[in-house]
Amino acid sequence: MSMTEKIRGRLQAAFAPDRLEVVDDSERHRGHSGWREGGETHFRVTIAAPAFGGMSRIERHRAVHRALGPELVGRIHALALKIE
Repeated sequence: MSMTEKIRGRLQAAFAPDRLEVVDDSERHRGHSGWREGGETHFRVTIAAPAFGGMSRIERHRAVHRALGPELVGRIHALALKIE
């Protein structure tokens, strides 16, 4: 299972989002810090879910990181989040 699929699966399970887009942007960062051969290092996530209602921006980001878990977050060099 790819990192994109793992990220999508964990976020789907945790938040049942109305909208979820997970994009592996690793190739755009080839040669930059944190990039590894094979990619799966830089991701862009757009997510919208009722579960984020009433949360501050920091609380939403922390909730996403908790849902992904330390083992996945530790393998990702860059994670850009757009939480709606």
